[in-house]
Amino acid sequence: MTLTDALVDIPVRLDFDAIVPRFSRAVASLDHAATAELDRVGIDRQLREMVRLRASQINGCVYCVDLHSKDARTAGVTEQKLHAIAVWRDSGLFTAAERAVLHLTESITRLSETHVPEEDLAAVTARFGEERTAALVSLIIVINVWDAIGVTTRCWPVARDQA
Repeated sequence: MTLTDALVDIPVRLDFDAIVPRFSRAVASLDHAATAELDRVGIDRQLREMVRLRASQINGCVYCVDLHSKDARTAGVTEQKLHAIAVWRDSGLFTAAERAVLHLTESITRLSETHVPEEDLAAVTARFGEERTAALVSLIIVINVWDAIGVTTRCWPVARDQA
């Protein structure tokens, strides 16, 4: 194999948005509702994008990892921190509050394995209060919905960066 080998195209399995447009719009509406709650309670954009990115990394949604990596950069997350999100537990780049939220993100994303222990939610609630925690839970749930659609259908191909 050489560096001149052609890139591999990953085929779309289902054009989900075209086939079930009402459902797709409903998920987008759910996303907008979660974002409105985050805005209302003042959760900053960097934390939002780190949550979205971490859940998408766990779920293996290539479209969402690409999108939220870019959005995190735009929100001001440093390259160093962006690269460390996948290994946040071993990185000193994250605050205690960010660590609590990333832990809860993993716990909710791995719901069938964790059953979201009380202490995972309590750790975030202690730092953010109930309203802000509920808004964060909304965000984690909705990114997992997007990831499930993306992984299952591969309906959103990743645009290749121009070199």
